[in-house]
This record gives sequence, structure tokens and C-alpha cells, in this order.
Amino acid sequence: MARSQGRVPRLFCEQTLSARSELTLPREASHYLVTVLRSAEGAPVRLFNAIDGEWQCVVSLASRKAARVTCEERLREAVLPPDIEYLFAPLKSARLDYLAQKATEMGVRRIRPVITRHTIAGKVNLDRLRANAIEAAEQCNMVYVPDVAEPEKLSNILAGWPDDRTLIFCDERAGRSNPTDTLKQVKAGPVAVLLGPEGGFSEDERDLILSLPNAVALSLGPRIMRADTAAVAVLALVQSVLGDWCTDN
Repeated sequence: MARSQGRVPRLFCEQTLSARSELTLPREASHYLVTVLRSAEGAPVRLFNAIDGEWQCVVSLASRKAARVTCEERLREAVLPPDIEYLFAPLKSARLDYLAQKATEMGVRRIRPVITRHTIAGKVNLDRLRANAIEAAEQCNMVYVPDVAEPEKLSNILAGWPDDRTLIFCDERAGRSNPTDTLKQVKAGPVAVLLGPEGGFSEDERDLILSLPNAVALSLGPRIMRADTAAVAVLALVQSVLGDWCTDN
């Protein structure tokens, strides 16, 4: 739920935001704003989404069941993050929460759960995954919330893999080399990062991945990381070389 930027609460809002528009917030957001934060009529609040950007608003009706706000001024335009997809084998719930939050903070455009042969968690709570992404965006002063895709089998995803998207494959068996140097060889354009389960990919899965002409095997160094740690490490590398951390892009 909402987090504050300074003393002004920030809320993700899927409704259209425009000057002088008055919006009725969903019940959960209304309850949080009025009951938890004790925002009264006239109190400031910021609303945002990836289409309309971020807006300075004011509470026009302080009801925990159906609070209303009026949009006053756009603070930031909507800007898409780099076209980076994050594909991962689902983890158990607490660590999956962490992964969704950190992937959002690292600026991915889309989160895609992937079912592999050694995937531990068979089910994915997409509502919870999205809620964690929204919370991270609210807390970290972000405007964009990544899309969350339905889980798919790895074989199905690879069968329809697009020619224009590079697949960066975190491979424990990749030759030891500087990962930054490896990423510098990737052509500009859409990319995806694929991180497998803690048990690793099976031999046939690994062969299938490496059979793609636009797959790039990436080493993450001499240590075996937990999947949620590896997620932050590889996304930091990708953003620094191919994403919006790189001043050359």
C-alpha cells in the first residue's frame, strides 16, 4: 500500500489522471489514506501510473469507504524504463515477495514467472506478486510498475522467442569471464534476463536455451548465489551496461 515521499503519500492509481479530474479511490486505498494515514479533506496526496505520470492531488472527500481526490498538477511525465524483461523460476512466497520488489526497484519493464523442470514453487500468486511490485514503486518514488505475466513453461516461451530480443542466460557453467565485457557485446535493443531455479536448469533445458541464436550465456562469478541475490546482481549489471544506468545509451 501507499508509501510517503517526504510527508506526502504516493498511491498507484489505474484510473485516468488529468487536470481538475475528481477520482473515487478503491476501498483499500481509501481506508489506507483516511484511516491509517489519517488524511483529512484538503490533505495532499500524489497519484501515479505509467500512462499519465505522477500528479499532485488533494483529498476532496475523506471517507474510508470511498475517499475522493482531485488532480491539480502533473509533477512528472510517464517515462518507460528500458525494455528489460525478467524471467525467473518462482521461489517460495517470502523470497518471491523480495524478488518482485527488487526487480521493480531495478527498473524492469516486465516480470515473467517461468516453470522449469526443477522449479520449487508450483503455484504463483499473481495478485501478491503485483501488489509487491506496486508497493516497491510507491516506496521508491517510481512512476512505472512492471507488467506481471502469467507463469509459462520454459519450453513454450523459448519456442516463440522473438528474433529481436536478446536472452541473457545466467549460466553457472559459462566460462569465467568479466560479465561487463560479455554484456558490452550485446547489440542494442530489447533484452530479457533468465535466471533458473536453485537446482539449476536440466541438460535439455540448457541445450534448448543455448540453441537460440540470440542467447548469451553470462557468468556471475565464482560463488553460487541464492536466486533472489542473483536477481539483483544480474539486473544491476544489465542496467549498468545496457539500461538507464549507462550514460552512453
